[in-house]
Amino acid sequence: MFVVIFRATVKQADELYSATAARLRELALTEFGCLEFTAVNEGDTEIALSYWPSEEHILAWKAHPEHRTAQQLGRERWYSSYSVQIAEIGRSYAA
Repeated sequence: MFVVIFRATVKQADELYSATAARLRELALTEFGCLEFTAVNEGDTEIALSYWPSEEHILAWKAHPEHRTAQQLGRERWYSSYSVQIAEIGRSYAA
């Protein structure tokens, strides 16, 4: 299993931002194999964690046209900075 860690400094969150985020979350979970998606905001900081079964799933998601449009809007309009990290989870457990 893999995790994508998305961190951003939000410049402008508007109605389109909220609608796009909701749509992309639904799409990732229902059509691209995302196993879990969690996002939190504090002040102007956003952190999103999404869990995926394989790197191939992540690459397919990254290339999807709606996601690419949102990426462009993020760079141009919504975020002053962002970073993406992808890691493989070697062990996971819960109580």
